[in-house]
Amino acid sequence: MTVIQAIILGIVQGLTEFLPVSSSAHLVLVPYLAGWNLDQGFAFVFDVLVQLGTLAAVIYYFRKDLWEIIKAWIHGIKMRQPFADQNSRMGWYLILATIPAGIAGLLLKNKVEAAFASPMLTAVFLFVTAILLTSAELFHRQVERSKQGRLLSGLNTTDALMIGLFQALSIFPGISRSGATISGGIFRKFDRQGAARFAFLMSVPIMLAAGILGVKDLLDVPNVGQMAGLVLIGFILAGLVGYLVIKWFIGYLRGKSLLPFAIYCAILALVVIAVTYLRI
Repeated sequence: MTVIQAIILGIVQGLTEFLPVSSSAHLVLVPYLAGWNLDQGFAFVFDVLVQLGTLAAVIYYFRKDLWEIIKAWIHGIKMRQPFADQNSRMGWYLILATIPAGIAGLLLKNKVEAAFASPMLTAVFLFVTAILLTSAELFHRQVERSKQGRLLSGLNTTDALMIGLFQALSIFPGISRSGATISGGIFRKFDRQGAARFAFLMSVPIMLAAGILGVKDLLDVPNVGQMAGLVLIGFILAGLVGYLVIKWFIGYLRGKSLLPFAIYCAILALVVIAVTYLRI
């Protein structure tokens, strides 16, 4: 991997982590479409570790929310009233929502790594994201017409678990984590912004866990010291770009549709399939 490639992949990660278009798919497909011959072992670890840049971005953006949640969560435990405060409950809901993806990631680690090496499989999963987003948008419009929408303050245990199951789908490249979790929130009748807020907050523990595992895997890569600079470049750019994307996307969801992202995912999948067949 060259410095230019690390710069491009860092920017791509920042642009696509929080938009519902699958950052993992783009980290697989950009090198594939560009014809880069990257070491698969290092590329997989690089992809995981640059996510720590976007993790830093989401933590900084929601720093006040996260601090209030952590304080209330700890206070609730100390007072033996873990569910008395809304922020304390949110802390438990975030933990609960993380469990399905954590279990799936541990059980399917080898299959996930294999999927990262398959552009065609990634394209198929992009179609899944497109279907999820389209279904969620149509459902949201129906809920709006019936005026049965819910506020995020009404989140409960079932909601957290169901949205967590949607996040578990996103361990495979092509199924967007933000797209799946926002869709899960919308299917629980939350508005787009509320669903996105919970989706971004619940990305913190799963991205942190993935990053820790990525650091462990990085130590097994030969000449790891020579690659650390490339990871740092990707990390910094992913964080800066990711922060700007969160700020823009939260505002976008105030009244805009998810359908453009569904269309984009479908078109990208078709491009990958076409390129693959042309290269045979």
